[in-house]
Amino acid sequence: ELAKFYQGAQERCTDISTRLIFFTLEINRMDEAALAEKMAVPAAAHYAPWVRDVRAFRDHQLSDEMEKILHEKMVAGRTAWVRLFDETMADLRFPFQSGTGEHESLTESEILHKLSDKDGAVRRQAGLSLGRVLGENIRQFALITNTLAKDKEIDDRWRRYAQPVSYRNLSNQVEDQVVEALRGAVTLAYPDLSHRYYALKSRWFGVEALDFWDRNAPLPQDDNRVIPWAEARKTVLDAYGDFSPELATIGQRFFDSPWIDVPPRPGKASGAFAHPTVPSAHPYLLLNYQGRVRDVMTLAHELGHGVHQVLAGPQGALMSDTPLTLAETASVFGEMLTFRALLKAEDDPARRRVMLAGKVEDML
Repeated sequence: ELAKFYQGAQERCTDISTRLIFFTLEINRMDEAALAEKMAVPAAAHYAPWVRDVRAFRDHQLSDEMEKILHEKMVAGRTAWVRLFDETMADLRFPFQSGTGEHESLTESEILHKLSDKDGAVRRQAGLSLGRVLGENIRQFALITNTLAKDKEIDDRWRRYAQPVSYRNLSNQVEDQVVEALRGAVTLAYPDLSHRYYALKSRWFGVEALDFWDRNAPLPQDDNRVIPWAEARKTVLDAYGDFSPELATIGQRFFDSPWIDVPPRPGKASGAFAHPTVPSAHPYLLLNYQGRVRDVMTLAHELGHGVHQVLAGPQGALMSDTPLTLAETASVFGEMLTFRALLKAEDDPARRRVMLAGKVEDML
């Protein structure tokens, strides 16, 4: 029933958007002088940023017929392959034997959670189980990946994008050379940041090199405490409130309303995200909360998206959307507000090092 509903909703949305696709195509066909004259009207001028972003894709637009068929076929093409990947990942189960000898069948979120366990044997078993199950499904994952890559190559070629990343960069309103400079700078920093940190962590654990399942291992001084949901909620809202009572008030609405899907469960997607839906409704947050400090940071991060989406809502459906570069600024801001509040409240140097190590690993 869920799959039927999801497929039906996708087809309905595709049908509606296919009927509306002419609108942006016509905007991109307009002459600059004629458009400038129309945008001088105050009611139209309000939408100038949206029109600018639409016309950024002007040079990559195809004929009306091609645009329509490509859009209409997405539900049976690219979108279907992405759905296959998501549903396959959600259905995977990872065998795990608990300390009591009980055999468990864990979801992806649950087995990844074990990689942050204080017990090295638990981490090792989780890492090997994760690799084994993913390896058993590698043919299907390779087929999905290669099909999506070919689909994108065809699309990019017909639309005359210079590089595979060009469409995404244009969507994010950032130039290819800027992203390339960022990528190059990050790569050059590997030895000074990533390699140096993991060499330091290896010394903390008394080994020459970390096993792959120990990459996210808590430091030996970590008490491995599970943070209750109520405490996580208070921690995040207090941090938001110390900066801005308005942010905390908006954030409170997510907890008072059924806007957050919190625990992991079979069939649920792993990871976390915030979805703005439409301004006339409200955003939703998806989490897989399991009580680690990292999970509290994830809550703070996704709530940052949610608060941003609520605040942007009054701009309307066309003007409330943001490029990824701005959207992640809001979420990382909320995350760092919370982390700095936690760090400030901790007096024990050993505990502060544990917190800083966890944050460095998340950033890396």
